[in-house]
Amino acid sequence: MQTQFGSLDWAILAVYFVGISAIGPIFARQNKSTESFFVANRQFPAWLLGLAMFATMISSVTVVAYPADAYKAAYLRWIATLMLPFGVYIGWKFFLPFYRRNRCTSAFEYLEGRFGPGVRTYVSATFTLGQVVRIATILYLVSLVFQQMTGASAYACILMGGMAISAYTVLGGAKGVVWAQFIQVFLLWFGSIVLFITVIKGIDGGLPAVFKIGWEHDKFMLGDLNSVTGKLEPVKWFSLRDKAIVMILIAALASWVFEYSANQDVIQKYVSAKNPREAFKSIWICCLCSIPTWGFFMLLGTALYVFYFQNPDPQAHAILVGANGAKAESILPYFCVKMIPTGLAGIVIAGILAAGMSSSSATISSISAVFITDIYRRHLVKAASENHYVLAARATSALSCLLMMGGAALFYTLSDLTLQDFLMKTTSVLSGGILGVYVLGFLTTRGSGRSVGVGIVATVLFSTYIAVVDFLKISPEQIVNALGCSAYAADLLLRPVHIYYVGLAGQLLTFVVGYILSSIFEPKRDLTGLTFWTQINPEPGEE
Repeated sequence: MQTQFGSLDWAILAVYFVGISAIGPIFARQNKSTESFFVANRQFPAWLLGLAMFATMISSVTVVAYPADAYKAAYLRWIATLMLPFGVYIGWKFFLPFYRRNRCTSAFEYLEGRFGPGVRTYVSATFTLGQVVRIATILYLVSLVFQQMTGASAYACILMGGMAISAYTVLGGAKGVVWAQFIQVFLLWFGSIVLFITVIKGIDGGLPAVFKIGWEHDKFMLGDLNSVTGKLEPVKWFSLRDKAIVMILIAALASWVFEYSANQDVIQKYVSAKNPREAFKSIWICCLCSIPTWGFFMLLGTALYVFYFQNPDPQAHAILVGANGAKAESILPYFCVKMIPTGLAGIVIAGILAAGMSSSSATISSISAVFITDIYRRHLVKAASENHYVLAARATSALSCLLMMGGAALFYTLSDLTLQDFLMKTTSVLSGGILGVYVLGFLTTRGSGRSVGVGIVATVLFSTYIAVVDFLKISPEQIVNALGCSAYAADLLLRPVHIYYVGLAGQLLTFVVGYILSSIFEPKRDLTGLTFWTQINPEPGEE
């Protein structure tokens, strides 16, 4: 069956794009200050913020990369999502109230009072780099859908997708982004349910067959593909130098704590709530929506595997084994174009696009807020009018969109097992010890700009070393020949920890180096209001 993307489907997409794009001009005139442009004068209710946070979490990485990972591999990387509730609780208990209490716009304003302007600038720059990689990934996945749907070149798809995403983000500010996300969440849910039902209807035996065949083919195992044999294999429970279940859970917890302690995407919305109680509700609404949705899209990937197992298709097989450059992330858009009936195809594709656009717009807004608040207003132009800063914020958002499009084009040269695998590597390497800085700042009374700076340098050097070794694919044999050491020593030198855990190791390295140096060489100073142990009176209504 070859689905024709008909005039009705194009009409649905046109209505969606026009409607979403119109949100920007609607709110454009309300953005007369950075307070309104970035945090909407801090007046959002919990239900709206919670769904907006959820829309930020559920990007096209979820909609396209999660099913791809389940289709090609198994459920190893999905277990990271199970640590989200613990990360939310830790973030709410120890970190998030500080931002509301100090009426922060950027997550990194706190760091200047605690460690000085140098640390604040470093963390801001590191965060921005990581977020540019993230939105480029999201646009890349969106472009896959467009490419298979239209037959246009990959780069034309990136250009179209990038322009659509930026249409309402640059003008609408926080209100435009949040209300667009509210609409996009329901479009995503409806489209994904239609898609899942279509897959299940094409499987002989329905949903029970998905579990039966998936189990028989090891698709539910906590394992991964062997890069040499291409076969699914279980991973160890614990190992510092290989993929392992316990270490992935620990690294995931650190990642989620970072999300709810230092990620501008989350904090910018948290501080936009009407009061602390509404802010608290919003993060748990996001959590309760996110975990089932991640599981749903993994199950969708398994269902796609079973569907094509029962209904063999040469292109689907090529995607499974990576033949002829076929990427796992193309399986879901391929199914949509081939199997979704005309009329429903527009709704499903719009839902996939909504996921990518909702997350990208929020991240672009956070990049703008960080750059203007932490760098531009703090160091470059210190005494301009609010109109000037709003204009600069819009220019920053526009530049972020251009970087997003350029980065997305680069992803077409990747050859990793799956993009989800690549993302875990890059996220780990680019974490830059930020969580270690925050833990040292909030939860201890030690550390200064100098001691933390040394810890950061150590982390950057360590992360760069591991990344270079992985990228160049240096073998132990090459080290043995070069240094004359034993094979074991060469292997340990090349890979002291698996690249998945570089971020976790870097966080610990930043914390330990900063704490030890401060304890030995630096006297204690007055940190009233800057740590969990010296906090001032809570904001009215704060639990």
